[in-house]
Amino acid sequence: MNNTTTETTTITTTAPGKARHKVIKCVVWDLDHTIWHGILLEQDRLELRDNIVTIIKTLDSWGIINSIASKNNHEDAIAQLESFGIREYFLYPQISWDLKSNALQRIKEKLNIGMDAIAFIDDQPFERDEVSFVHSEVSCLDVTDIGNILEWFRPRFITEESALRRKMYLDDDNRNQEEQEIGNNRQFLASLDLAFRISRATVADLRRVEELTLRTNQLNATGYAYTYDELEVLLRSPHHHLFVSELTDKYGSYGKIGVAMVAVEDKTWTLKLLLMSCRVMSRGVGGVLLNYIMNLAKAQDCRLQAEFLPTDRNRLMYVTYKFAGFTEAGTLENGGVLLEHPLPDFIPYPDYIKVSTDQ
Repeated sequence: MNNTTTETTTITTTAPGKARHKVIKCVVWDLDHTIWHGILLEQDRLELRDNIVTIIKTLDSWGIINSIASKNNHEDAIAQLESFGIREYFLYPQISWDLKSNALQRIKEKLNIGMDAIAFIDDQPFERDEVSFVHSEVSCLDVTDIGNILEWFRPRFITEESALRRKMYLDDDNRNQEEQEIGNNRQFLASLDLAFRISRATVADLRRVEELTLRTNQLNATGYAYTYDELEVLLRSPHHHLFVSELTDKYGSYGKIGVAMVAVEDKTWTLKLLLMSCRVMSRGVGGVLLNYIMNLAKAQDCRLQAEFLPTDRNRLMYVTYKFAGFTEAGTLENGGVLLEHPLPDFIPYPDYIKVSTDQ
């Protein structure tokens, strides 16, 4: 149950508001003298670096995306990757003569992750320095570090969603292409057959919940990363409710993408945790889990409050609370804001989403 391993560059998190673990979500590779020995343009006899295929495939199975930033001719480099049988493992490869800092910026935007979630591996000190100068948050590594990255980057838990992450991004590309073709966003969302399921969390969900709290920065209302052990205690507590949500559409499952944790004291519910994967915000489902909590509290005749602790990235969650009708009701000792909702009548869900629960 407690399969603890070293995770990336670890910063201990002991209380809400303190630093989070640094989680690597994407490894960006150079090609020449990095993934392979030799220089493609000089028509060298290219050979893959020892154990590189195992490393790339292992990262992929852990849900860590592989990408490329290489100064090469795009068509020739892609053909070489295909000849080695590893092209499919790289999402959004940036192969051109542009600056590598620009390449990383494009990869970041495609993946919708923070720069601090990217590791960049290149044999050239100049290239690493150029990226570090522009993007100081990126972890820049020499090729001599390649043998250590599976030890450094191994997540604490490997979940079902981890192994499917590359496929989920590819599915998103298909959705985005269809959205552009349809043009009308609401019509597009209705065409997806979105199904949003909310359940009480079980022990089987806790690894994924921990992963979500570690990986979700922009859409985590308190910024706190809960550990498996903390979550297990909360799950068994009669004074807490822990909910998870899953989203599917006609292209497949997004997996578990939302978490809410409510502390119960007398007739007052306090949202201590509300987060949603950034990947699904464009699907119009951002408020569904919050609306469910509001409706459930109303049905049980409870007062509903929520804690918001600002970080450098989660302002959107404050906007989400305010847009939903929460107002400020006080301040918290940790510098956060206590919000409260008047809980009027039942709040309907968007008509293009089928919402189901285990209640």
